[in-house]
Amino acid sequence: MNEHINDRRTIVGYDYMDVTVSLRMSQTYIDCYENFGWRFEGKSTPLPGVPSVALNVRPLSGTPAISLSFKRDRKILNKVELTRLQRNFDACIKEIETMEKSKTLKSSIVAYSIGVLGLAALAGAVLAFIAGMIPLGIILAIPATAGWALPYFCYTRITKTTTEQVTPFIEQKYDELYEVCEKAHRLLA
Repeated sequence: MNEHINDRRTIVGYDYMDVTVSLRMSQTYIDCYENFGWRFEGKSTPLPGVPSVALNVRPLSGTPAISLSFKRDRKILNKVELTRLQRNFDACIKEIETMEKSKTLKSSIVAYSIGVLGLAALAGAVLAFIAGMIPLGIILAIPATAGWALPYFCYTRITKTTTEQVTPFIEQKYDELYEVCEKAHRLLA
C-alpha cells in the first residue's frame, strides 16, 4: 500500500493491480477500467511464464501480451459491487478473445489437415516412383499437388464464413461489456 497526502492533509491509501492482457485488448482495458475506479499507471512487457498476480487474467496463448498497472483508492464506495462488475467485465473480455480466436481455428485445422494429406500423397508418389510403379506415382502426384494448393483457398473461405457467423456474437458481447462499464460508472458517480 502506498499512501499519498493531498492538499487537505488527508491520507489516501491505494490498491494496486497488475493485469497481463493481450496487446490487442490492452486499450480496452485502459479505457474501461476507469469505470471501476482504477487509474492507469503504466504498461510493460511481462516476463514469459509469469502470471498476473492480482487477477487470473491471461491472454490466450500465442497472442502478444502486455502488463498494465492500475491503482485505486482503497476506501472507494461500492467496492464489492465494483469488484463483481469488474469480474463480469473480465469474463466478457475472455469470451471476446475466445470468439476472435475461433475465427481462424477451424480454418487452420482444415488447412493443416489438407496439407498433411497432400504431404502423405507426395511421399507415396515418391516411393511409387522409386519402386518403379510410375502409374501409381502419377495417380498419387495429383492429390499431392492439390494438397499443397488447396489449403490457402480453404483457409480463406472458412475464415470468411466463420467471421461472418461470429461477428454478431462478438458485437453482442461488446455491448454487454459496455453495459457493465456503464453500471460501474454509475456506482462511482
